Amino acid sequence: HSMSEIQSGTTTHLGGCHCGAVRFEVKAPEDIIVWDCNCSVCTKKGNRHFIVPASAFNLLQGQDSLTTYTFGTHQAKHTFCKVCGVQSFYTPRSNPDGFGIAPHCLDAGTVKSVTVKVYDGQNWEQFFDKSDISALSKADAL
Repeated sequence: HSMSEIQSGTTTHLGGCHCGAVRFEVKAPEDIIVWDCNCSVCTKKGNRHFIVPASAFNLLQGQDSLTTYTFGTHQAKHTFCKVCGVQSFYTPRSNPDGFGIAPHCLDAGTVKSVTVKVYDGQNWEQFFDKSDISALSKADAL
């Protein structure tokens, strides 16, 4: 799917890191559902994020400014700007076919509301098995 094929009811959000080296656009609802995960790395980073399919995300600039941290299962790709250190998006373990976007890294003006849901990352497998989070990165999720 291209960016233009994503169904209506969404908007294009622009965002990026603090220093401006990394910039992206993402198609997502104006009313976003943000996941607040309590796993070890999300807790340390304050990593609240919303999930989109990979087809809804477009890195506009900064590929050379990105670096990635992994640990444990190495399934999550914690991508961040190596200049300023900000993680504006990453590839979550729960959604390897999509991206987790930091709502606080979006430019102002396109988000109408934020609903926060808790992800019990301290009990990752058990929570994942009973949640519907993996469906959020499928191409038809938007």
